[in-house]
Amino acid sequence: MPDFIKKVMGQIKSLWGKWSIIQKAIFIGIGAAVIGGIIALVSVSASPAGVPVIDAPIKDEAARDRIILRINEEGVRTTLSPSGVIQVPDEKTARRMRGILIREDLIPSGTDPWAIFDRERWTLTDWERGVNFQRAITQMVTDHIKALDDVDDANVTIVQPEPSLFAADQNPVTASVIITPKPGSDITQNRKKVEGIQKLLKYAIQGLRDEYIVITDPSGMVLNDFEGMSAMDHLNRVERESKIVQTLEARYRAVILKSLQDTFSPDRVRDLNLKITMDMSPKTINTKEYYPITMQPQTPGLPYSDAVRVPSIPRSTATSKTFWEGTGIIPEGPAGVEGQTPPNYKDMSNIFGKVTQETLTQNDEINERLIQEERSPQIDRVSVAVNIDGVWKLKYDEKNKLVVQPDGLIEREYTPVQPELLKAAQELIQDAIGYNAARGDSVTVRNIPFDRTQQFKDEDASYFRQKQFQVMAVILLVGLALLLIGFVAFRMISRELERRKRLREEEISRQQQELRASALLDAENEGVEVSMSVEEKKRMELQENAINMAKEHPGDVAQLIRTWLLEE
Repeated sequence: MPDFIKKVMGQIKSLWGKWSIIQKAIFIGIGAAVIGGIIALVSVSASPAGVPVIDAPIKDEAARDRIILRINEEGVRTTLSPSGVIQVPDEKTARRMRGILIREDLIPSGTDPWAIFDRERWTLTDWERGVNFQRAITQMVTDHIKALDDVDDANVTIVQPEPSLFAADQNPVTASVIITPKPGSDITQNRKKVEGIQKLLKYAIQGLRDEYIVITDPSGMVLNDFEGMSAMDHLNRVERESKIVQTLEARYRAVILKSLQDTFSPDRVRDLNLKITMDMSPKTINTKEYYPITMQPQTPGLPYSDAVRVPSIPRSTATSKTFWEGTGIIPEGPAGVEGQTPPNYKDMSNIFGKVTQETLTQNDEINERLIQEERSPQIDRVSVAVNIDGVWKLKYDEKNKLVVQPDGLIEREYTPVQPELLKAAQELIQDAIGYNAARGDSVTVRNIPFDRTQQFKDEDASYFRQKQFQVMAVILLVGLALLLIGFVAFRMISRELERRKRLREEEISRQQQELRASALLDAENEGVEVSMSVEEKKRMELQENAINMAKEHPGDVAQLIRTWLLEE
């Protein structure tokens, strides 16, 4: 380490050792603040700046708001510089937004179209500057077209001829573009998108006109041949007009059909035929109207009108009068010379006459106004046809039973709709469609019975099945009742037989017990030992226990016997 550095380090250490704790803390704080400021400055300066969509500032706030709103619809965040320049995060997004704005005519009027393609170039010669300028324009146009969502690739060729001395000898600027659509894109059929690319080329290239722009797909089909697409445009227009008519017909049909079905039930009004004829061609109607002149307006608050109106007022008046009295003299020339007056006029000479003529000319002022209207589209004719069915009722006999015909079908009676109801329904439809007899509207309401043969067959079959089910249900219920009665009777008879059998067994057992007891008594009297079996001994013990329990607890025994009887 050099001595100078060692000497400086030694001085720093000696100064650091002499400082107090407060001085050291202040020094460390200042150093940290300086380092933090440097880091913040570096981070701010290193942050990427926004890329302007249009280099020229937009002064019109409404136009600027429309552009920002359209960019935000694409999900792109925008910033606005103090000078009014709209910025987006990166150059790729800026190129895509420029293409969208140009396609949708959102570039404000007065904005320099070259500003969006502005790029600085430094060259040595004018020729190199021109070549680089043309290459820059070509590259920028290519980038803009590629930035569109519907374009996968683009190849742009621009030809700018050398300027000529005379305008008649100047060759036009031409441009050809080959675009490769993305899979699923409709740019080859969408005229608006192709026009957007054509407008982008016109903005980018000075002096380029529509007839010198050719846009094709990779197969060579020209996409911007809009004159050749007139037939397709006509078909598209006819399709759109048909959709308008169909939508209007569906709306009218739904309203009228719902009203009639709510009135007559949906089963009686099943369908409604409606046809609307519309004139889609634009029309301009010029009307000249003359109306009275108001000399005195109506006084406010009066219950009647006191306004004074006249058809016209005099503007100027001219009067001319002619009087003639005296003898009609026809001169014949100098004296002594025979005149050249025809004989007819000679006969009128020296005849007394009188003429009086008076002419009055008056110019009047009238109110006049011109009304110009543009109408498109307009309904030419509306025709509606609807059929309303009558009411079918089932016929019953004097026993209030349905009348069945020989063919097995139930007889029904048809009641047609009254003419007053048909007329009321017709008036309802006329008011719903805005009926106008002058344009030939037609509303037809008829009462024609619907073919309900299959419906009646199904209803009759359902009715007979229901009747059959009812009969079978009655038979089944009767069978179940008989079965239940038989079961109850069988149960009662079986219990009675069991009771009699039990009584008979009890009687036999009682008789045997008496015989056995008498035999034992005789044996005891005679002093003879009688041997008893185990069963007889056990039965005797049970009997003695039962007798003893009956004597000790007579209530319990009586309850037990009562329970046995109830169970039996």
